[in-house]
Amino acid sequence: MDISEVSDFTDCFVIATAPSPRLLRSLIKAIDEEIKLETGYNPIVEGANNEDWVILDYAYVVVHLFSEDARSYYNIEDLWQSGKIVLSLQ
Repeated sequence: MDISEVSDFTDCFVIATAPSPRLLRSLIKAIDEEIKLETGYNPIVEGANNEDWVILDYAYVVVHLFSEDARSYYNIEDLWQSGKIVLSLQ
């Protein structure tokens, strides 16, 4: 989601849902390893021990990883409805 026109702290959100805590941890690890490999950048991580919502902040891109229940509850796309959805995969 491109939020560069409506946000002053980041340009883009990547939002994903993990159907299990194990997959959530795997996604965190895979994303972190790939970004470090490509850029050497270490994110600011919020909620690393949480099984509902984890944020990986790479400055210009913020990755939100949700459990299914948390994604439905927080409905972040509606909170940032002024942003532009660039790609949506089901």
